[in-house]
Amino acid sequence: MRVLVTGGAGFIGSALCRHLVGDLGVAVVNVDKLTYAANLASLAPIADHPLYAFVQADIGDAGALADVFRRYEPDGVIHLAAESHVDRSIGAPGVFLETNIMGTATLLEAARAYHDTLGAEKRSAFRFLHVSTDEVFGSLGSDGLFHEATPYDPSSPYSASKAASDHLVRAWQRTYGLPALISNCSNNYGPYHFPEKLIPLVILNAIAGAPIRVYGDGSNVRDWLYVEDHARALFLALTLGKPGASYNIGGRNERTNLDVVQGICAILDRRLGGRRHAELIEFVADRPGHDQRYAIDPTKAETELGWRAAESFDSGIEKTVAWYLDRRDWWEPIRSGVYRGQRLGLLEGAN
Repeated sequence: MRVLVTGGAGFIGSALCRHLVGDLGVAVVNVDKLTYAANLASLAPIADHPLYAFVQADIGDAGALADVFRRYEPDGVIHLAAESHVDRSIGAPGVFLETNIMGTATLLEAARAYHDTLGAEKRSAFRFLHVSTDEVFGSLGSDGLFHEATPYDPSSPYSASKAASDHLVRAWQRTYGLPALISNCSNNYGPYHFPEKLIPLVILNAIAGAPIRVYGDGSNVRDWLYVEDHARALFLALTLGKPGASYNIGGRNERTNLDVVQGICAILDRRLGGRRHAELIEFVADRPGHDQRYAIDPTKAETELGWRAAESFDSGIEKTVAWYLDRRDWWEPIRSGVYRGQRLGLLEGAN
């Protein structure tokens, strides 16, 4: 079996590639544009593996995609390539619309053209899995969970672009018969996470003794999913999921942002000693359109795919902090160059 993974040099994509090649022995062709958040160092464990191939290409380049499908003849696609940081989407929405919407449309057309050329057996087995987010559903109140049938209500340019791409995938499945399905995941965390996102940003700012900025009062709630658990779920969705279906993938690990930050500080206090890292916390003006709570009901994925998250948040965050403490070789080049830990997504006049 060979899987085409888009965005395989990103955080979730690299975890998926390592899982497919290293754990399952599945052949992978990784197509990645190599934007600022991509990092080929995340693929070092499999870079020289005979089952792994890398192609630098933009999913908006129809000719490049046609060439990849022709050369590698994949049995399925897992589409992860996307601009993904909400804060960046606030300041520069255009690139999110271009990549997440038009790029997905271009990829769907390339996959459809390829699917139409396949013989009956390969055509029947082919699957296209579009990886999306729980943010398309908007914000929950103090109770309730997101289900697969929850109406879409995106709040940010990022989540709106992902909602649009979800709708495109459903349209290509219903109109053209492309055997496509969708997964919507909760917030991922774990090793190799680009440090603009909350958990790695807090870890690295705390290590550096820099301010740890918490939006608003820190009461916003997220459901956290360890990235390696997510990678397992994606392969199961590709191979066992039903075309036309969607699957919510969550860790059943709700935490407020402040709880997450304070928990990381406590782990670093224990591991590093010295100052109390929580003293670095600063409360700052909230992000525009900041959803209050996300929480996923993953029952359908657990029942139909036989998947369940292996890591609790407590076990996963311990592993994550330990990884960042051990892997300065991975993150120090980023912090000294591409992203130094500054706040993103500020509107004019905000703090």
